[in-house]
Amino acid sequence: MFEVGFTEIILILGIALLVLGPEKLPRLANQVGRWAGRARSMARQLRQQLDEEVEIIGKDDFGPGVRRPPGTPAAGTPRPAASAAPETPETSGTAAEPAAGTAADPEDPPRPS
Repeated sequence: MFEVGFTEIILILGIALLVLGPEKLPRLANQVGRWAGRARSMARQLRQQLDEEVEIIGKDDFGPGVRRPPGTPAAGTPRPAASAAPETPETSGTAAEPAAGTAADPEDPPRPS
């Protein structure tokens, strides 16, 4: 997409030398080099930290044999008690919609007819 060849780099350095002068150019080059070094160092630290996290989790957790249906807990996860399951309209015996003449939300007052 955007390639900079040797001649373009020489041209940019020549223009920078003309604009900044021989006094400021070495300081600027030193500062740019430090910024590039810091950026590389931060990228290296991030890569190392991500590698450590992957090792902590375990590489086997990401294998194809670990795939499970959505909603099922991972291996080693405690399962919820059977009584802690939420009631659904089918199991609780209540209607899914409010009866006629009642408000859908208990905080809403009934509407006059």
